[in-house]
Amino acid sequence: MNDQKMKAIISTRYGSPNVLQLQVVEKPIPMENEVLIKIHVTSVTTAGSMMRTGYPLIGRLIMGLKKPNNPIPGTGFAGVIEAVGSKVKLFQVADEVFGENITTFGTNAQYVCVPEDGVLTIKPDHIPFEELASVCDGPLTSINFLKNLAKIQPGHKVLINGASGALGTAAVQLAKHFGADVTGVCSGKNITMVTELGASKVIDYTQEDFTKAEEKYDIIFDTVGKSSFSKCKKALKKTGIYLSPVLDFTLLFQMMWTSVLNGKKAMFSATGIQPVPELLKLLNELKELIITGKLISIIDKRYPLEQVADAHRYVDTGRKKGNVVINVS
Repeated sequence: MNDQKMKAIISTRYGSPNVLQLQVVEKPIPMENEVLIKIHVTSVTTAGSMMRTGYPLIGRLIMGLKKPNNPIPGTGFAGVIEAVGSKVKLFQVADEVFGENITTFGTNAQYVCVPEDGVLTIKPDHIPFEELASVCDGPLTSINFLKNLAKIQPGHKVLINGASGALGTAAVQLAKHFGADVTGVCSGKNITMVTELGASKVIDYTQEDFTKAEEKYDIIFDTVGKSSFSKCKKALKKTGIYLSPVLDFTLLFQMMWTSVLNGKKAMFSATGIQPVPELLKLLNELKELIITGKLISIIDKRYPLEQVADAHRYVDTGRKKGNVVINVS
């Protein structure tokens, strides 16, 4: 393979993990305002699996109606800058960086071009690449939901449904950091991990339905989209907030009518389409928490680039703990 080529995962249609094929393609060339990053580690996420299938269908309004607009999947990355465009001033060759390519995706590959003013920041020296590749999935989404949407405050009672996943493990730590009393919901085998991350109480969903208990919460963050606002209403306080990162038409309707009424609210945010300056502010806040050891990344499984389809199959099982990363370099 010559210097103008690279390996990448290509997906030209929606479907099962079988649509993901390893191919040799043209290596991207940075435009004047872009940096070329040699990717060391990328990730496979639940959101990425949903993008692969094209469901919920509402997402195709952004990703492409009949097929993906961007054939190389993946958004999160950590790597090293190999080249810079002629007008780039914020970064230089050999900088170690991490972030998210929220416009054209393309990080399930050996190289990606990212705007210098995109969601991109310098990697801390002592933090491994694999612990940063998925920061823009679970942690960035969770801090946006808890801080910007729900306006989390010290003393709030917060329930995290799916507390052992990528969003959940980040959300438990962040809610604890913000001074909340955290209850996690997960399977019995993950109770110890979720407790160690900061939950004061953990509910085994195979033994107890939190929506039918007497406890009331200021915030219910359904990180896996397995419940619903309707089911969770009884478990919310009078002005409680239900958060879900999975948007469908039912949730869209509930958001619209609860937004004009007093009382309990249903909320969703497409974190990736927030203004880049806001995302960078949140990302640098997360970086400081990572540097100080207040936010750690849980790595469940590691795969080589050639096995991205297998990584998707594992994520699709719903048994993922924390993050699944792809070692590219």
